[in-house]
Amino acid sequence: MHVSCGFFYLSSFVSLQTFEKLLIANRGEIACRVIAIHSDVDANAVHVKMADEAVCVGPAPTSKSYLNMDAIMEVIKKTRAQAVHPGYGFLSENKEFARRLASEGVTFIGPDTHAIQAMGDKIESKLLAKNAKVNTIPGFDGVVKVRNHLIIVCYPVMIKASAGGGGKGMRIAWDDEETREGFRFSSQEAASSFGDDRLLIEKFIDNPRHIEIQVCGDKHGNALWLNERECSIQRRNQKVVEEAPSTFLDPETRRAMGEQAVALAKAVKYSSAGTVEFLVDSSKNFYFLEMNTRLQVEHPVTECITGLDLVQEMIRVAKGYPLRHKQADIPINGWAVECRVYAEDPYKSFGLPSIGKLSQYQEPLHVPSVRVDSGIQQGSDISIYYDPMISKLITYGSNRAEALKRMEEALDNYVIRGVAHNISLLREVIIHPRFVQGDISTKFLPEIYPDGFKGHNLTDLERRELLATAASLYVPCLVSQQVEVDGMKLNVTSEWNLASPLLSVTIDGTQRTIQRLSRNASGDTSIQFLGTVYKLQILTKVAAELSKYMPEKAAEDTSSILRSPMPGAVVAVSVKPGDTVSEGQEICVIEAMKMQNSMTAAKTGKVKAVHCKAGDTVGEGDLLVELE
Repeated sequence: MHVSCGFFYLSSFVSLQTFEKLLIANRGEIACRVIAIHSDVDANAVHVKMADEAVCVGPAPTSKSYLNMDAIMEVIKKTRAQAVHPGYGFLSENKEFARRLASEGVTFIGPDTHAIQAMGDKIESKLLAKNAKVNTIPGFDGVVKVRNHLIIVCYPVMIKASAGGGGKGMRIAWDDEETREGFRFSSQEAASSFGDDRLLIEKFIDNPRHIEIQVCGDKHGNALWLNERECSIQRRNQKVVEEAPSTFLDPETRRAMGEQAVALAKAVKYSSAGTVEFLVDSSKNFYFLEMNTRLQVEHPVTECITGLDLVQEMIRVAKGYPLRHKQADIPINGWAVECRVYAEDPYKSFGLPSIGKLSQYQEPLHVPSVRVDSGIQQGSDISIYYDPMISKLITYGSNRAEALKRMEEALDNYVIRGVAHNISLLREVIIHPRFVQGDISTKFLPEIYPDGFKGHNLTDLERRELLATAASLYVPCLVSQQVEVDGMKLNVTSEWNLASPLLSVTIDGTQRTIQRLSRNASGDTSIQFLGTVYKLQILTKVAAELSKYMPEKAAEDTSSILRSPMPGAVVAVSVKPGDTVSEGQEICVIEAMKMQNSMTAAKTGKVKAVHCKAGDTVGEGDLLVELE
């Protein structure tokens, strides 16, 4: 993990009794601490290299490594770890893991098993929330057991894993057919991710905001709410951009949500850092969604505006110390924004996973007030087995405008090569007028991009700037040049250093940071400009005249073939050669990074050949099925 800006944390423990050995039962940026566990494919991961001790717990599949409780317990005994911080995901909300640690006299840095059981089970937590006078979403207060006999009175509904989190095992259904399909995929994802396929169904609150309250409690009956985080920018029910505080809440609503969150925490004697998530409608009515009994991925934005180190508070509470602060002590100082940087192709469903080796990687730590939490480095592999997050990019400012401006600059200065990434999508979100105005909801992405994300839409001026920059790169020996584009002359100034991945250029007084990603002898070049990669061809006048005679390669007819849009594993194949399929009919299911994706036929036809079977590993673009 790489952290700049000292204001993000308070001072460390001073003259306090604490743990001598702490094991992190996780991977990636959250695991960059003391004793690390790892799977065999993570043997060279950053969290392993940074650890004082590192022990392999099994092969790549999570069920055989990071979810392998027996292996992890053996590591704890072998290393004589006194405490375990579970991070998030994996075993972080597993009551059995916490129970086994307690039986061995090892401290679980999190709440006790009662709170994990009560809040980790969405069905039980909803009943407890009702009893604690917390606003809840209407729905069926029990386990949904039989997918073929579901009777839904009022659509739409949300199907979700009872033991789930992180957007996994969640589906929205608008009719009976979608409910049956949602039940199937949600139960399978829940079993794969959490080892528990129980589901619940509740009313889907359309077009809400997703706002959560950070809480922290101790073993002495004290509990605080540490203000809110706005997490409405999502894709596939997973957060993409978060900020603190929210532009939407007034002090009265903030206090009401905070007090209800604390009431729920006290109802289960909660003792650690945790998060109570709410859906908030346009009238500021809020409804309990779930409580996460762990550290959240987005916790850094809360640390920025409060000055508290949440991991330190969790360790202190686990050791038995009371909270050091009162509710009146918790401030809102400034504004913080977090972007989740993923190895994903944002042009495919707002982000389908990408795998590969990071051939070049450079974090924007030279930008003021930037924090980057990452568990990778140049040369790291992004595999199909785990979440595709590269890092959490956090910027801080005295106000929201300043924090967003710094985020824009940080994204422009972030170098990621070797895998697809979502920098372009993140940048477009934070500069969009609706986002800047705070006019957002969980439907922001599909509303703004109903036909999918296409990258930055250049204005005429920006187009001229890009072309002028590209032309200047053709003769980089000149510091200052005048370039004519569409009959207009632009002055381009730059001290080109083509050995650097970042190039600073000034066009008619406007400074831009660009990246030239590739070029070849034919004049083809790729330039990252305003976050989006543009492919251009730079030719001499003679070459441009001759290029018109070059034949163009015909585009492949994809209506009769199905290729995998992402790397992953084939979970199921629903057809065989000779079958007749209808347009939109499911042909197979691909699982990538614990999310299942249904692949469907582009047209009605007869299956000519099937090139995959359940259990196969496929790469992006691999041929799966052919139609006649």
